[in-house]
Amino acid sequence: MATAAPDSVGSPQDGIPASPEAIVVRFAGDSGDGMQLTGGQFTLSTALAGNDLATFPDFPAEIRAPQGTLFGVSAFQINFGSREINTAGDAPDVLVAMNPAALKVNLAALKPGGLIIADTGAFTKRNLDKAHYDANPLEDGSLAKYDVLAFDISEKTIEAVKPYGLGNKDALRSKNMWTLGLALWMFDRDRAPIHDWLRAKFKSKPDIADANIAALDAGHAYGETAELAGPLKQVHVDPVPSAPGLYRTVTGAEAVSLGLVAGAQLAELPMFFGGYPITPASAILHHLARLKEFGVTTFQAEDEIAAICAAIGASYAGQLGVTSSSGPGIALKGEAMGLAIMTELPLVIVNSQRGGPSTGLPTKTEQSDLYQAVYGRNGDAPMPVIAARSPSDAFEVAIEACRIAVEYMTPVMLLTDGYIANAAEPWKVPDPADYTPFPAKFLEEKNDGDRLLPYKRDEKGARPWIKPGTPGLMHRIGGIEKHELTGNIDYSPDNHQRMTDLRKGKVDGVAVPDQDVCLGNAKGKLAVVGWGSTFGPIHRAVDNSIRKGLDVSHIHVRHIWPLPKNLGDLLRGFDHVLVPEMNTGQFKTVLRDQYLIDAQPLTKTSGQPFQIAELEAEIAKFFDGVPGNEGGQVPANDQQLPSTEGGAE
Repeated sequence: MATAAPDSVGSPQDGIPASPEAIVVRFAGDSGDGMQLTGGQFTLSTALAGNDLATFPDFPAEIRAPQGTLFGVSAFQINFGSREINTAGDAPDVLVAMNPAALKVNLAALKPGGLIIADTGAFTKRNLDKAHYDANPLEDGSLAKYDVLAFDISEKTIEAVKPYGLGNKDALRSKNMWTLGLALWMFDRDRAPIHDWLRAKFKSKPDIADANIAALDAGHAYGETAELAGPLKQVHVDPVPSAPGLYRTVTGAEAVSLGLVAGAQLAELPMFFGGYPITPASAILHHLARLKEFGVTTFQAEDEIAAICAAIGASYAGQLGVTSSSGPGIALKGEAMGLAIMTELPLVIVNSQRGGPSTGLPTKTEQSDLYQAVYGRNGDAPMPVIAARSPSDAFEVAIEACRIAVEYMTPVMLLTDGYIANAAEPWKVPDPADYTPFPAKFLEEKNDGDRLLPYKRDEKGARPWIKPGTPGLMHRIGGIEKHELTGNIDYSPDNHQRMTDLRKGKVDGVAVPDQDVCLGNAKGKLAVVGWGSTFGPIHRAVDNSIRKGLDVSHIHVRHIWPLPKNLGDLLRGFDHVLVPEMNTGQFKTVLRDQYLIDAQPLTKTSGQPFQIAELEAEIAKFFDGVPGNEGGQVPANDQQLPSTEGGAE
């Protein structure tokens, strides 16, 4: 992989250079201020400008927190640049704060010398009180270490849309577009794609479209014409060198959906998706519902159990059954997953992880369902588990999940998380011809002379797939233990032992690629082993550490169960193994159990991704000569979350 510079811009005190390699911008405001929409459209314009990028939408769990409160703040961070971008960035260079609460919650994250753009129209006494400010921070000197550009965005928005006859309340709904217009000017972005998007979005309400376009253009014109001293400058970021091809931005939820459809096409099967709404997995159902032309049937069930049971029924009938949820819903699906394992039917189960336990942190990210994925069913119920490392990687992983499910007649769990599901990055759309089909095969006639043996296995350990209604192939299927060949109910001890061993052996024998080292040497002092969405910050931190002369490598595991066959020998080639993960050390335990290596955990359970700086600091501890200080827990970071000590109640 090409060597890249750190995910940062110059010195913390330098502000933004004239031609930066990368910039981090965070839009923050009330949940009703449209920050996710603003960030999404800025992402679109950034992708069209040819920059590499990574985003991090961060929004509250409350359906609608009280307006102006600290826990009602919604934020969208984007890191974009003229070189490879792996993360959404540690600290913003620019913070757009639409109200006092947004400023207070996000200020700690801003780099010293960074730029604050604030809407003075929202800094009223009432809003300052809600944010627990004793004085207006825009006026009391408390922001002296930052560049501050404060003006009345609200008033300027009302003025811009006045010709369209909107009242003040309706007019203020467009202030996110005014802010977006200013950001487009500041980073030399084209407005035309946003114009087109607004006209399409409000096709039935052309006056609303025109008002939003007017607000967007007014914000852009303000940047062009205002004679402001100091911080407001236009910055150009060159396009990133890219291989020729068709590119688009994609979120993890979109990529999973497209990958599932591609997997079903490669298996030459129609796909049935049974789901139930749950954050952050619901977007997969929404995306798949728009892909009916590819033989996709979507079903929103009355609960999680019905959703997975319907998907199992579809697989029994000869379709590729798929279901999706997050941790709480996966728990409810547990018995039905055992049914899919007992009946040995192909099924893909997508788990978009979030903070737990129970309802936990619905909109925050975590990796704490790994035990649940690998072990979390009654009885010995083995299941292949694979994990996506980024939004675009979710496409490849979804295809791999479909392949394993069809070829081995087994349910497969695909792990993403809230960060992957919601984040976006550029994706080079692949050529379908580059993928090898794995067409499903159905048994059409008896497979043992004049007898049908529904559990007779092939060389991979897979039993035959039999469509119900196939003449002469009637057989029993269900959740009670089966005879190892006939499928008849069989409680005998020796049969249960053999069937338990056969199911385990089939999963253990799933062919997975050998594990590679994605950065650094294949042997050395320290291997940093990750899985899932920790890829970006680990990769950047390891790269930065190698640049400092440290003997460290990055190994990232896609196939969680079964593990790659060479992984044990690979890990034994390092003096130390560090496993950063957003849980209390679950994958570390799996590695210790399987390979008897002294893997050290580095855990974080604050609901936020690792920062690059956090990982660099922990890597450095293995080289500082201080014994016993390695690993442990990353403390909660107030740069990422509002804290009760800071006045968030």
